[in-house]
Amino acid sequence: MAVVVDATSFITASESSKEAFKTASLLKTLTVNSLILGDDGVGKRSLARYILPDAPVLEASDFDELLKTLESSHKVIILNLHSAPNLQTLIDTIKKNGTHVVATAKASLQDEPLEEIFSVNFSIPPLSERMEDVDFLIQRFASEAYKLFGGSLDSFDKEKIVPDLSRNANSLRRQVMVTYLLQDIEDKELMDIIEGYLSIQLGSNNDYKKFLYLYEVPLIKAGLKKFKSQLQLADKLGLNRNTLRKKIADNKEYL
Repeated sequence: MAVVVDATSFITASESSKEAFKTASLLKTLTVNSLILGDDGVGKRSLARYILPDAPVLEASDFDELLKTLESSHKVIILNLHSAPNLQTLIDTIKKNGTHVVATAKASLQDEPLEEIFSVNFSIPPLSERMEDVDFLIQRFASEAYKLFGGSLDSFDKEKIVPDLSRNANSLRRQVMVTYLLQDIEDKELMDIIEGYLSIQLGSNNDYKKFLYLYEVPLIKAGLKKFKSQLQLADKLGLNRNTLRKKIADNKEYL
């Protein structure tokens, strides 16, 4: 279903982000169709909304609704163009109605013959190539968490975060939100979270051993970070060093 959205901000700390924003600012003044390429979570939607702030936004996979909107609207933002079930029909509809379109897609779509409909296309690199933007995003997501959950923004230590950029801003936002929530968590709240998870997962044989890693892995990881050696950690945990080594080996996929 089409949704009208407002223009949003786009962080431009890195050179590549500045270039992308400069291109978007130019497109904002022109009536040309454009295609923004990149992975999920790099900011494609934000720039599309910046270029056409008052346009309805639709997923390309919502094909019937998209075709109707292209016939009734002068401007449309199309998300995830690569998921359109019939790209040629979509192109023909855009050309027929003369709709001003800004679309987003994964980089793989650049191999498709889209020049006939999109006069301009540009790419946004992944966050792993825009590390200057990451600190600003962490600050933004922490502020979002504060507005949602309250608590203490001043006590949030962003230096403890090793950024999860596996899904760009999507994974980073989730990581910051979870870290913010956990900074002041109490024992009972933590146990309630684990209980809720286990109540869904339990039911097979040998569950005690199967889920013991939920306790052992964070304990070992935190201990190794704090004490820097297996020997010291074994002493602090009251374990034989060989026992600790075996637990580390048993949980190696998580460590």
